[in-house]
Amino acid sequence: MHLAYPAVLAALLFSIGVYGLLARRNAILVLMSVELMLNAVNLNLVAFDAWLRDALHAGQALTLFTITVAAAEIGLGLAIVLLVFRTKGTADVDRLTALGDRAAEVPAPAAPLDPAACDTEADDASKGQAVS
Repeated sequence: MHLAYPAVLAALLFSIGVYGLLARRNAILVLMSVELMLNAVNLNLVAFDAWLRDALHAGQALTLFTITVAAAEIGLGLAIVLLVFRTKGTADVDRLTALGDRAAEVPAPAAPLDPAACDTEADDASKGQAVS
């Protein structure tokens, strides 16, 4: 088996995945691009395993591991995208600034307390007087 054919196909798949990751705005399409890149890696692992005629078939074992990681990644990624879509109403990656949006919702902290005022309240409480 010639190694060039699957290697070129894997390089094309990986290139399409990188382009999709960098150019797309939709979070679902970004996840699909990551899946394309992982499938290109899987194709290379199986092709090199067949080319090297490894007795342990380590390339195929690593491919199964990569498929498991990809399934977990897509499950968690879709759950996060759906949650963000429900709360924000969009799946556009450029418009999602969760950390910046959260900071605008949190109220500003109160003015710092005067240390002298804290000490007098503590002294009144220790004397048995009501602190209001």
